[in-house]
Amino acid sequence: MQFYQKEIQLPAFSRGYHLVTDLLLEEIPQLSNIKIGQLHLFIKHTSASLTINENADPTVRIDFETHINKMIPENMPYYKHDYEGADDMPAHIKSSMLGCQVTIPVTNGQLNLGVWQGVYLGEHRNYGGKRSVVLTLFGV
Repeated sequence: MQFYQKEIQLPAFSRGYHLVTDLLLEEIPQLSNIKIGQLHLFIKHTSASLTINENADPTVRIDFETHINKMIPENMPYYKHDYEGADDMPAHIKSSMLGCQVTIPVTNGQLNLGVWQGVYLGEHRNYGGKRSVVLTLFGV
């Protein structure tokens, strides 16, 4: 069994959903050494998320942002945690709903994703900044 772990920083992205699969793959050339295994991705933030979804049509990412903002609006009168701005508490809720981690099977040195799947960074803050992600790759 082989194990690799690396912490990387994604560049700062604007609020919304961003396909980051290629950025992540650039950071783990060891992937080609794994015939059967898994890649675990963990984002070390409470106002951003990771998820897997459509990787071809960019309107899917726009629709994600539009819909989740309707589900979890800003400036709700019942939010107590608001000293970091109107986007902060909704960002925490969005992060918890979508999650801070994904695990992807690895087969013959490649991520075993569906044809139309990619890894998204959900940036839920207006000015979230760079985001740290821990990549843990393991397998045989």
